[in-house]
Amino acid sequence: MSAAKSNILKKIKQALVHKVPVPFFDNQATNNNVFQPSKQELEIAFAANFSGLQGRFSYCVDQAELVAQLSILFESRGWENIYCREEEIKANFSKHHLPITYFNDLSHCDVAITGCEFLVARTGSILLSSAQQSGRTVSVYAPVHICIASTKQLVYDIDDSLMQLRDKYNTAFPSMVSLASGPSRTADIEKTLVVGVHGPKEVFCFLIDE
Repeated sequence: MSAAKSNILKKIKQALVHKVPVPFFDNQATNNNVFQPSKQELEIAFAANFSGLQGRFSYCVDQAELVAQLSILFESRGWENIYCREEEIKANFSKHHLPITYFNDLSHCDVAITGCEFLVARTGSILLSSAQQSGRTVSVYAPVHICIASTKQLVYDIDDSLMQLRDKYNTAFPSMVSLASGPSRTADIEKTLVVGVHGPKEVFCFLIDE
């Protein structure tokens, strides 16, 4: 055995005996964030960053305006096969008389509607988790994803969203947490950006003022 290999194995054995605390499990959180909140309102920052990622953003003053905007969108796009699992969203649509017949086949739907856990203003990302009624698949498999969110779900940075998610679920933390930043995209082939390959081709976010 070479001296270098022997030295590496020796260090590994020492580390196993004398364990060192893992930095990201340290309970002494620091406030020295690399990214500091800008002077922009979170709504404006999220809208700008989300739109910059080819997301389609719309601001609604209340549920009634949300329903009015969705009605126009569905009619203009000709969407009929609409998929949604979330009972609270469907109840609000029904309350405000949005004429929807829900489609039960996710693999052949025109559009899927979900809520979210949080909206991250700095990156323009939608934070989703498996704990939502939509589960893991709805926001990924549909060709178009519509997210319904409220202003109280806005946070500045990713670490803010993860800390609030931890406080929300405590020991029952979701088995899957994902960040959706606009439509799916890849540059695997010759570094050419292609949108909508591994997920939705379009992502809409309707933000309700609450």
